[in-house]
Amino acid sequence: MAQINCTQVTEFILLGLTDRQELKMPLFVIFISIYLFTVVGNLGLILVIRTDARLHTPMYFFLSNLAFVDFCYASVITPKMLGNFLFKQNIISFNACAVQLGCFLTFMVSECLLLASMAYDRYVAICNPLLYMVSMSPAICIQLVAVPYSYSFLVALFHTILTFRLSYCHSNVINHFYCDDMPLLRLTCSDTHSKQLWIFACAGITFISSVLIVFVSYMFIISSILRMHSAEGRHKAFSTCSSHMLAVTIFYGTLIFMYLQPSSNHSLDTDKMASVFYTVFIPMLNPLIYSLRNKEVKEALKKVIINRIQAFGFLKFKT
Repeated sequence: MAQINCTQVTEFILLGLTDRQELKMPLFVIFISIYLFTVVGNLGLILVIRTDARLHTPMYFFLSNLAFVDFCYASVITPKMLGNFLFKQNIISFNACAVQLGCFLTFMVSECLLLASMAYDRYVAICNPLLYMVSMSPAICIQLVAVPYSYSFLVALFHTILTFRLSYCHSNVINHFYCDDMPLLRLTCSDTHSKQLWIFACAGITFISSVLIVFVSYMFIISSILRMHSAEGRHKAFSTCSSHMLAVTIFYGTLIFMYLQPSSNHSLDTDKMASVFYTVFIPMLNPLIYSLRNKEVKEALKKVIINRIQAFGFLKFKT
């Protein structure tokens, strides 16, 4: 039960996904399996890209950064969520809650902007192929990654400070499986009007700008592909974009469903389900999308596996 008092809370209790005991262990097994797959998939994708010289191109540079963000994204949320299935009360300290919120916002905004950078990369590759290596030089690629990281860190820091400067004197029970802005704002006894305005402004600017970059990039890409005379060329161009288009559709679609649904249909239970999808399932799906639908990644992965097996066999033979 929530404790009502007039003192500032020092810790929060995360209610988690469910309070039904018979579901907790099956859900624990499911989500720890997903998390392990996420870790192996994303770190494996980074390893493959780093070790295969054929993948040392701007497209795979962005992809390795996306895999890094997905790994961090899942690692910020999932381990604490698993605690909800194991412990009667999943307690998180005030400072740890602030760190979790800050990291969550950093990686969510980073992913949103990295997808926009990747769309711009595909635009340059298809619409200006002769100038691709000049337009997407290493310095420019680093800038297209550094800007999302820097911006997302500053936005996350700003919102985290605003959220945790509020007074929490009504309850310390968060109806969620991690520390998120909206569930926290329901607990505060301070005025949240300015905070909600800042959430709306920053989220609107970030989301609209990234979606606009993706949309405009793909309008030019589609126009350029339709002007190609070779069917093989059109197929190759579409195949290089299909993985990114699928990842963009899943990520932005989930955010649109969560934040643009009518207020009459909006509930914390709905938020939980949507949050599970973009904090747990999307980081797992992205490595699958970019590996199973990408011939170069599949070939590089086979090469890494064969080299590891041969190295292991050689060591075993020597012993």
